[in-house]
Amino acid sequence: MALDYGARRIGVALSDPTRTIASPLTTLVRRAGKRPPWAEIARLIEQHEVAELVVGLPLDLKGNEGEWAAEVRGFGDQLARRSGLPVHWVDERFTSIQAEETVRGMGLKRSQREDKARIDSTAAAYILRAFLDTPTPPATTPDEP
Repeated sequence: MALDYGARRIGVALSDPTRTIASPLTTLVRRAGKRPPWAEIARLIEQHEVAELVVGLPLDLKGNEGEWAAEVRGFGDQLARRSGLPVHWVDERFTSIQAEETVRGMGLKRSQREDKARIDSTAAAYILRAFLDTPTPPATTPDEP
């Protein structure tokens, strides 16, 4: 399962059991400055029998991490601790642009094409696709109790 962590929304995508297809699943809403919807994330992990998690890491154009990347890493660290699952990091640069282009090219009504939730879950699918297409990157593993 991949998560595209944002200030207002968290896009979620899943792969099929063969790790071949990455599909948008849903978008979780969060209020800026508030904690992530941990109960809903845990429910999705359990419901879909998730074995690994992938989080998009926001890097700048030069590939450096800034303040937002530090917040996302904090989210990923908490995700690993709370879920007990490994968390993999994937460079998410340009995934939102790819997602917007994909959604706009789907022949949907204008309101559906500009639905930010649809774009966020599609961006999560692009993050997951990037993970599935590369050799297994290092993961953040949960701290031992």
